[in-house]
Amino acid sequence: MPAHLVGFMGVDFFEGERVLAFDLETTGISTSRDRIVQYALIGSDVDGTSIHLDKLVHPQRKIPRDSSEIHGIFDADVQDAEPFSHHSKKLAELMNGAIIVGHNVRQFDLAMLEQEFLRLGQLAPKPKAIFDTLEIVRRLKVPRPHNLGSLCRRHHIDLSNAHTAGADAAATLLLFWQLSLDYAPMFRKSIEELERWFAHGDITNQDASELGRSLDDLPLVDSEGKIRRDGDQLILAFGRHRGEDVKIVAKDDPAYLHWMLSPNGLDDEHIRTVIRNYINA
Repeated sequence: MPAHLVGFMGVDFFEGERVLAFDLETTGISTSRDRIVQYALIGSDVDGTSIHLDKLVHPQRKIPRDSSEIHGIFDADVQDAEPFSHHSKKLAELMNGAIIVGHNVRQFDLAMLEQEFLRLGQLAPKPKAIFDTLEIVRRLKVPRPHNLGSLCRRHHIDLSNAHTAGADAAATLLLFWQLSLDYAPMFRKSIEELERWFAHGDITNQDASELGRSLDDLPLVDSEGKIRRDGDQLILAFGRHRGEDVKIVAKDDPAYLHWMLSPNGLDDEHIRTVIRNYINA
């Protein structure tokens, strides 16, 4: 555990493990087509020493302007950066067998990483366990909104440099530890039991209904299922704000909404009009 977090929990159930918060910034939201422009791994090694790796990556393509406006990384920033192939060995060394913490990390960041490794003809690193704070807050029934910014504000975690990989990774790690304090009885399980419960529930004693309605249960608004309807709300079913009400995203992250309402985001003009009308209603 990082030194500044020692003592934050009564019992460190990650003692002797490499624990790394992981976050990416990318050229877009497609895990199959887009590319990594920045990654961060922040946490501690098995002996407790600090790990802080925060690197720019040349995506070998232009970074769309709308994406740059979200994360602040432009073509000029990465012109001298190394391509992903230069970083893959170090990432594999650190992430193999590690406990990975991230927000929507299972569906987005790790899926994006896997595609980058596949392009190199390599297998992606295999963590020992994945603790996704988006899955965790859903399992714990923490009230919405569930985007990282809103959760950090609720738990008084500084995220002044939101949408940089390093800041998001560090904030996610702090959020995880805070949740482990606030819901301490729920964390009294082994690493394997915790991961299984947060991600899937205990299928022998529970079912998915304990999560409330999942995104997959909500009716589709568009043919691709990127927007879902939950009563009177429109809910995003993709990207870093997955599971959030579009109006909350418009308030908390207007740059992301601007990108989403461009052809680079949602390519269906009808759906973009539906969203605009919903926001302005």
